[in-house]
Amino acid sequence: MMRIITGSAKGKKLATLEGEATRPTSERIKEAIFSSLQFDIENRAVLDLFAGSGQMGLEALSRGAASAMFIDSATEAIAVCKENARRTDLFDKCRFLVSDYRNFIRKAAGERRFDLVFIDPPYAMACCTEALRRLTEADLLLKGALVVLESGEETIDAEALKGFEVQKKTAYGKKTAVHILLYRGEE
Repeated sequence: MMRIITGSAKGKKLATLEGEATRPTSERIKEAIFSSLQFDIENRAVLDLFAGSGQMGLEALSRGAASAMFIDSATEAIAVCKENARRTDLFDKCRFLVSDYRNFIRKAAGERRFDLVFIDPPYAMACCTEALRRLTEADLLLKGALVVLESGEETIDAEALKGFEVQKKTAYGKKTAVHILLYRGEE
């Protein structure tokens, strides 16, 4: 059972999606990510791009983020996100959209910007780098934004990403790598 680790919703249990369609971030990895971000969450506008159950965006809200946008292409995933937002009493700070990430980015260009982004697609999609490139091109990132990429077999050359500075890079076993990047803006 997933839960919120700390903050206003500490200890609240989260619903998960049935089946193998989504792969929730493990408790250990989530704790490590939020330990790295703990002093950089307050009042941020969060984008949880492949939301699944919504646990990453909700954890950020519980720790003081101002708002969160949850995007997932599966209707069932967004329904679970909404249920979890209600369980944690964070629903009023959330927006939800059933959409493919490409369509969301294309349509959101110029309309809103984020300064804390979680990109954790199904590992088989191997699209972290593409999603990050699209977010940058669509000008959806504020200067100083933190971006968390969680990938499986996709090789991410974070040093080659223009406008980003690697804050932390960690491998968890053979299957998971997490990159925390700081967006400095186009150079």
